[in-house]
Amino acid sequence: MSEELVFRYDVNGDDFTSAGQASVQVKRNLRQLGLDSDTIRRVSIAMYEGEINMVIHAGGGVAEVRVSEDCITIVLTDKGPGIKDIEKAMQEGYSTAPDEIRSLGFGAGMGLPNMKRHTDSIEIDSVLGVGTTITMKVNLG
Repeated sequence: MSEELVFRYDVNGDDFTSAGQASVQVKRNLRQLGLDSDTIRRVSIAMYEGEINMVIHAGGGVAEVRVSEDCITIVLTDKGPGIKDIEKAMQEGYSTAPDEIRSLGFGAGMGLPNMKRHTDSIEIDSVLGVGTTITMKVNLG
């Protein structure tokens, strides 16, 4: 694979039932490319957690997955309220999700920690009132 493949998905912010569809599609695409199951699992988990966060906190957004020879880069972009305290948000169990979201089984404060755990690098660029861009990489080989 000499050139980069790019997959782009719109994440609907109004609908929990469609949350996770992009990560399912990415899993399918990576399988078709013949990537190993561990890499596919890591990318799928990080992607799913990001999708759920975009639905809960940001009213949706855009997920872009770039596959190159040496890594898979996941870029999640939203126009939500931004993350007030990134350091706190990275702590397991810390959540700003409202009670009605928690009653659905989401918002346990594991999204960002799981995204970090299942990727080789994560960068979070967030501006209050403007939105958040999260860039994650999973190395290949």
